[in-house]
Amino acid sequence: MLIKHIKILLCHSSSSRMNVVWIIVSCIVCFGVCSDGLSRNGTSRPAVVSVGAIFTFDSTIGRAAKIAIQEAVKDVNSNSSILQGTKLVVQLQNSNCSGFLGMVGALKFMETDVVAVIGPQSSVVAHTISHVANELQVPFLSFAATDPTLSSLQFPYFLRTTQSDLYQMTAIAEIIEFYAWKEVIAIFIDDDYGRNGVSALDDALATRRCRISYKVGISPGATVTRGDVMDVMVKVALMESRVIVLHAYRKLGLMVLSVAHYLGMMGDGYVWISTDWLTTVLDSSPPLPQDTMDTMQGVLVLRQHTPESKNKRAFSSRWNKLTGGLLGLNSYALHAYDTVWLVAHAIDSFFNQGGTISFSNDTKLQTVEGSNLHLEAMSIFDGGPLLLKNLLESDFVGLTGPFKFSPDKSLIRPAYDIINVIGTGFRRVGYWSNYSGLSILPPETYYSRPPNRSSTNQKLYSVVWPGNNVQKPRGWVFPNNGKQLKIGVPIRVSYREFVSQIPGTNNFKGFCIDVFTAAVNLLPYAVPHKFVPYGNGHENPSYTDMVRLITIGKFDGVVGDIAIVTNRTRVVDFTQPYAASGLVVVAPFEKLNSGGWAFLRPFSAQMWGVITIFFLFVGMVVWILEHRINDEFRGPPKQQLITILWFSLSTLFFAHRENTVSTLGRMVLIIWLFVVLIINSSYTASLTSILTVQQLYSPIKGIESLKETDEPIGYQVGSFAERYLEEIGIPKSRLVPLGSPEEYATALQRGPANGGVAAVVDERPYVELFLSNQCKFRIVGQEFTKSGWGFAFPRDSPLAVDLSTAILTLSENGDLQRIHDKWLARSACSLDNAELESDRLHLRSFSGLFLICGIACFIALLIYFIQILRKFCRTSNAAVDSDGQNTTSRSKRLQTLLSIIDEKSNRGSKRRKIDRSVSDDNIENDLGRDSRWIETQVPSQNEIH
Repeated sequence: MLIKHIKILLCHSSSSRMNVVWIIVSCIVCFGVCSDGLSRNGTSRPAVVSVGAIFTFDSTIGRAAKIAIQEAVKDVNSNSSILQGTKLVVQLQNSNCSGFLGMVGALKFMETDVVAVIGPQSSVVAHTISHVANELQVPFLSFAATDPTLSSLQFPYFLRTTQSDLYQMTAIAEIIEFYAWKEVIAIFIDDDYGRNGVSALDDALATRRCRISYKVGISPGATVTRGDVMDVMVKVALMESRVIVLHAYRKLGLMVLSVAHYLGMMGDGYVWISTDWLTTVLDSSPPLPQDTMDTMQGVLVLRQHTPESKNKRAFSSRWNKLTGGLLGLNSYALHAYDTVWLVAHAIDSFFNQGGTISFSNDTKLQTVEGSNLHLEAMSIFDGGPLLLKNLLESDFVGLTGPFKFSPDKSLIRPAYDIINVIGTGFRRVGYWSNYSGLSILPPETYYSRPPNRSSTNQKLYSVVWPGNNVQKPRGWVFPNNGKQLKIGVPIRVSYREFVSQIPGTNNFKGFCIDVFTAAVNLLPYAVPHKFVPYGNGHENPSYTDMVRLITIGKFDGVVGDIAIVTNRTRVVDFTQPYAASGLVVVAPFEKLNSGGWAFLRPFSAQMWGVITIFFLFVGMVVWILEHRINDEFRGPPKQQLITILWFSLSTLFFAHRENTVSTLGRMVLIIWLFVVLIINSSYTASLTSILTVQQLYSPIKGIESLKETDEPIGYQVGSFAERYLEEIGIPKSRLVPLGSPEEYATALQRGPANGGVAAVVDERPYVELFLSNQCKFRIVGQEFTKSGWGFAFPRDSPLAVDLSTAILTLSENGDLQRIHDKWLARSACSLDNAELESDRLHLRSFSGLFLICGIACFIALLIYFIQILRKFCRTSNAAVDSDGQNTTSRSKRLQTLLSIIDEKSNRGSKRRKIDRSVSDDNIENDLGRDSRWIETQVPSQNEIH
């Protein structure tokens, strides 16, 4: 326009042309000055900034959101610190919860100069129009679309200004874990919102070893009838789980609750957890009719947590004045209000950074020809990237608390209130936050503390459950569809006392069966089940293979003598062990009789040799120390040698007569007597044990000694012992499968040399039963594994937990022991009587001692009689020489022999005479010394004078 006016002026006179030159110069100067001023101020701010808003006006969320958005626009425009004179205008568009209408509305906005769009409300609509937002670089800010998948990198221009269902489903999963439920049923609306929300719940449960056992989607269309919902709920009622999560919209959700109440599914034993759609209904609506409230009694509901603040209370009061109490303030309305302020802050920053509102044509749309849609009317917002950046960097405090985005484009500090519907209203039983988990205090009280998610800190107030029950529901029952649990039972060939099939039926009996039946009878509910035999009946089946059949659904559980071992616990859950078990080694043994020489066994040959040497050594030491000063250790060499031997041996019985007078001798003797005391005590104790306790011997000492040999080892067919022995390094070629106790006994009796085995490795319960009537074998070594027998069920089966409690009850009240005695109690082995007989001492145990004593006596008498005969011969020869003739009669000679035998020896009297003479001489010497001492001490008479 300016160029056109310049051309007209140039057509006039020269004076006019001169004036034009001055005008052009002035314009250039003014333009330069204005440009410089604009560069300093960032940019010129437009008088009006347009923002779109698309949501469903007549929905529960939409009615409240419309008022909140309008009030937020008023507050922004009345605040001079925001937008600095630029007016914010929000253009509202109704989507009617339709993906198609939502897309049409979004396209209409794209034909106008809107810089951002608040909405959409529906996750389904958001999925559709997010592609438009990406293409035209217009940010969409949704205060109600909670689908977790909308946060993906696929939609960079979609911002969620409310919490994602990812956190809501995590909160539900933690509630389920808190109450120790393992399976839930998910009822959801079958659209993007419902499917993706339940998928997030499934993932959150899986991380906590829980799962969704049954998913049922309901059509989102308006044609869904109560009969359709009835069909769905009947199927749900036949399921095992009683924990139901409801993720839907208002109309469908209330219909589900109504049908559930009609079918009796809101009674005792059920658990209902609803997502925040229900709190939106409760918060937004005036008091609901009592019949509607009756359908949701005991339901747990989540609500997005908004901290209490002065601004929130003021806005709530203002809200009540605006609506007259006919429309409640819900959390989504608060997020819609804060969304308007978020856009205002971002646009203000956008202008401050030099951003301009300009649009350009999309070349991709211009290539579309032959269409009456006029797509070329839509243009790209050139400032979209900068505005998006400012939106993500916004940080302010709104009605919902701190408003800031995390790196993954989610609002910080996600938190929920946990609501319990009771009577005509509801009460809060706790909170959940991504920071502190479940708590009874508001989440903002924990943000200043270090995070602590330990189980002891997870708390909720008591809940009134459906059926007005304050006790935590079990969360599951057996399904009411007539299906019985298929319990696998092994067909044992050996040790049928544990499990055996009754011929001609599918019934079983035995120790394990009685324990299972008694435990089931203690449960507070019925367990319909049937036993399914497993095995060919010719050999014991593989228990590991049978347990694995649980994972593919062939069995619902396995009952029997099932050992709890590592590789089985990886695929199934076991109950509490009802019988202790572990691998032991059984081997033949030899009885060691005490015998006539048993008195030598307490000490080894080396020990006997050392004792003998020390007896002689100590005797020589004492003799050396006493010889010079003690007359009892003096005399002829022969006599001194005998004294040494006698003194040494007599100390064994503390019967030595020789006195020690030297200090060193006494010291040595005291120490030696102490040593002798210890040796005597040890010998007595060991000999007592040998003579009174049955002694058994086996060359195999345990599993370690078996590993060091190359001899074959037996194991029971089907037992885990084979795998264990291979794991500890025993070659499979050494392992011999045995199928019955008779094969055990035969193989052990033959031994390795005759095609048998050196030992058998098996579980203790089998071995104890085997040894009850096999007295030739014994357990050697220690039990080298620790395990037990339990009943197997699928992973996370609640029946395994309840049966574990029942088994503990059986153990505490003695029923488990009575069942054991009924099936496994056997008479003691005859060897036990033999061991008792070993307490009685027999002549054979002392025959060696008597033999030694008798031989000693015989030798002494023989030497004595030889000496008598020699003397008799000398006497007889002397008598012949004196008489000169050999006419002595036999009687005379016999009389002489008897007189010699009876004659008293003079060696003892001579010894005593010598001792007396020595003693007298000593006395005289002592008296002489005393008299001389007196003489020296008493003064003479002259000295006195």
